[in-house]
Amino acid sequence: MHISKTPRAWALDTLEKWRKENAFSNLLLHQQLEKSNLDGRDKRLVTELVYGSIQRLNTLDTIIDKLVQKKKLDLWVRQLLQLSLYQFLFLDKIPERAIVHEAVEIAKWRGNIGIGKFVNGVLRAFLRRQEEFVLPKNPSTRRERSLTYSFPEWMVMELSNSYGEEVANRVMEACNLPPKVSIRVNSLRGDREAFLSQWETEPYISVEASTMSPDGVVITGIGNAANHPKYKEGLFSIQDESSMLVAPLFDPKPGMHILDACAAPGGKTTHLAEKMNNQGAITALDIHQHKIKLIDANAKRLGISIIETKALDVRKLDNNEMFDAVLLDAPCSGLGVIPRKPDIKWRKSAYEIDQLVLIQQQLLEAVASKIKSDGILLYSTCTWTLEENQHQIARFLETHPDFYPDNTLSYHLPEKVKEKAVIGENWIQILPHHFHSDGFFIAKLRKK
Repeated sequence: MHISKTPRAWALDTLEKWRKENAFSNLLLHQQLEKSNLDGRDKRLVTELVYGSIQRLNTLDTIIDKLVQKKKLDLWVRQLLQLSLYQFLFLDKIPERAIVHEAVEIAKWRGNIGIGKFVNGVLRAFLRRQEEFVLPKNPSTRRERSLTYSFPEWMVMELSNSYGEEVANRVMEACNLPPKVSIRVNSLRGDREAFLSQWETEPYISVEASTMSPDGVVITGIGNAANHPKYKEGLFSIQDESSMLVAPLFDPKPGMHILDACAAPGGKTTHLAEKMNNQGAITALDIHQHKIKLIDANAKRLGISIIETKALDVRKLDNNEMFDAVLLDAPCSGLGVIPRKPDIKWRKSAYEIDQLVLIQQQLLEAVASKIKSDGILLYSTCTWTLEENQHQIARFLETHPDFYPDNTLSYHLPEKVKEKAVIGENWIQILPHHFHSDGFFIAKLRKK
């Protein structure tokens, strides 16, 4: 038995690297799967085990601590127990016997017979005492909710204070589900109907039109969409449905000169260019040179020629250059993308959000002076905190009387989005449970 080649051993190796290298789970998992010799089914199991174990980290650790008392565990042993408990608690198609057997085999292979016996003892103790570890179905205290939904307590409180306990619970529940894969049709190369019909002959892949975006398609069974020939031919981009709302709400017109202030990796930038029919000019900035290359590569793949990229902080952009409109997709806490990046839950702190709010203020200040009279400022984040979103925009309007809320935002929203989202005078907040998409905020302002 080549333990090093089994899905659970790959999952353990990935979790260990994730913790030791402080890596992003989604990028690391992609690298690990690329170099593995696993088939599609086993790759899906590795993905489920890695994301699931990170997603449920505090719940699993609480149970492990009760089972081992105060015994100090090597990192990989703890993670092997996490993987095993995750399967017991949250996967129902794997026999308990098989979970214990392989965990013990991995423990013996990675360590020795003694560690194998220890892992066997802990897992069998859990199976004997399962009733002790049943999570409450209707948790009431903050601690109970933290363990049932596997969220840090400060985040449970933040969500509850912002949206109420019931909505907070639904958000957290949604964040523990696997994310959908959505793609955006390149309108420069054909419409959505024609694009959907192209997949009818593809085995194992199913597609359906997004209800959130007229350019969006929800796709299943594709694996890594970036490896598909249609992606390489520039027929589509990979983008979350919530993010696809930005360009239509912007309502860009051919011939406009637009600034995308924090553009990488270029999903919204290229969407704007497609909506402009590749006519006009878009200046796309990012502070990282390697990310600028991503925007250039995406534009080339999609057949877009109107994007000029610069590796530059927008706060240092020449003040003489003025734009018809500015998109500020601001750096944020990213709490809206927890389903696809579960490590965010355990790596962010309330203090970090305070720091990000200050950076967002500086960026808003910087772009405000670059917008022509009657020009548009669109502000977006992939998070749900009030400080980064509604409060940030309210503060900006208070300190910038030359801007006012643009209430045309709702004109460009699909009916389904209007039914479910939280909508203000000039802003929209998508929460993860609304459409099983990213949590996302968009505000639209206009200069007098």
